[in-house]
Amino acid sequence: MSNGRPATVAVSRRDALGTMVGAGFVAMAGGAIAQPVAAETPKRGGRIRVAGMSSSTADTLDPARGSLSTDYTRHYMLYSGLTQYDEHLKPQLALAESIETRDRVLWTIKLRKDVSFHDGSSLTASDVVYSLMRHKIPAMASKAATIATQFQEAKAVGPLEVQIQLIGPNADLPSILAASHFLVVKDGTVDFQTANGTGPYICKDFKPGVRTVATRNANYWKSGRPYLDEIELIGIPDEVSRVNALLSGDVQLIIAINPRSIRRIRSIQGFVVQETPSGLYTNLIMRQDAEPTSDPNFVLAMKHLFDRDLIQKAVFRGFATIANDHPIPPSNPYYLQDLPVRTYDPDRAKFLLQKAGLLNVRLPMYASPAAEESVDIGSVLQEAAANIGLTLAVNRVPADGYWSNHWMKHPLSFGNTNPRPTADLIFGQFYKSDAPWNESGWKNAQFDQLLLAARGEADEVKRKQMYGDMQLLVHEYCGVGLPVFISLMDAHDQRLKGYGSIPLGGLMGYMFAEHVWLDS
Repeated sequence: MSNGRPATVAVSRRDALGTMVGAGFVAMAGGAIAQPVAAETPKRGGRIRVAGMSSSTADTLDPARGSLSTDYTRHYMLYSGLTQYDEHLKPQLALAESIETRDRVLWTIKLRKDVSFHDGSSLTASDVVYSLMRHKIPAMASKAATIATQFQEAKAVGPLEVQIQLIGPNADLPSILAASHFLVVKDGTVDFQTANGTGPYICKDFKPGVRTVATRNANYWKSGRPYLDEIELIGIPDEVSRVNALLSGDVQLIIAINPRSIRRIRSIQGFVVQETPSGLYTNLIMRQDAEPTSDPNFVLAMKHLFDRDLIQKAVFRGFATIANDHPIPPSNPYYLQDLPVRTYDPDRAKFLLQKAGLLNVRLPMYASPAAEESVDIGSVLQEAAANIGLTLAVNRVPADGYWSNHWMKHPLSFGNTNPRPTADLIFGQFYKSDAPWNESGWKNAQFDQLLLAARGEADEVKRKQMYGDMQLLVHEYCGVGLPVFISLMDAHDQRLKGYGSIPLGGLMGYMFAEHVWLDS
């Protein structure tokens, strides 16, 4: 879901991070961290309020338990990771000074010197070991527990050196380590009533479901950053209310703008709309363990009922990219370009529904504002289906409680998934047979085998072919219909400078805090 799933990780490839690949050796050397280029000289000082799209009494300061976009934003303000994503979603070195491996199984990480936690204590290898291995402890209730099963062992081999042994090769480990869930906490921390991180801001006040206030960390390990004195983070679930808060000056930055609001914001002087093309998507879920959605003819019929051009233009006002019923966007280096985009074909859909014996029936379909634009997408599908004799009853349910009460709970419903930085992560979390968020309950042994094999494949040509085969399998057989990839749309006061795009999510991939400043 757009505001509710881990904004997880990716892996270093040949083109990532100055990575060197040769003779089976991968090394990520230390050096300057790539940052979005600032056109102006940053200024220090000032305070801003930022409105996320979610707020809950379950809000947390524990990176391992983050599940909403506001959680991810809060955690990136207060903590740092071993690596971090750049504007191309490639992992860059952060707390790690270098990362090396010869076989993609055993990794050696050397840490930066003179990095301090907010309590003044120094970062050590033991903090990193604890931060990684705690995800494997059931009582921690980590949202990244499934990913952490890849960690066979992490151990300190020196005061500032860590070795990570994986259960099998995975070239994407540097990307995984950049995820918000794997941000580094102090060794032994179990009480997260406050935050003790190495991030750009220090927690001043935290009230779950109300607000987070953070002040500038004067001892931040990146020289000169951050720039603002204080940031207040709140949640405003209603998009119209978020826009009104921005235009009234109550907040200076907001996430997740509806395309219908863009003209209004741009018509008023003093505000900027930021578009970031991304892998965000809203998808139709057809459960494979329920009737009639388990019928392959029904699944294919629904995919042919997506008028992708209409959805892109009418629902998203052009702020979207055509998708092809699989979750890998065209910007991904493993995108299967040779696969023709499935066409809108109501005649074909009618034939398939007749074959399934499902014409002239009535089926409920659950949509919600929680799944971005699912209500409007559902209406487009409803009209297309009615024209060929299928009645889809769009049940609009409230955003509050949608993910716990309706998502994946009905034969037909909608999901909404944040961008993931690697193909492995999106496939592993949502499409593998035993994935925790396998939305349609789709199980395909060939897909599972390809996914595991691709993680350790050193030959990039073969690896790309494997990911292409996986896209084809999802496109043809999975119980998920995916019409477009949605651009991330944020808006801010024009006095807020340094704001750019990191296509992991809104608010610069939730990492805006260390980049922005006020030009008042």
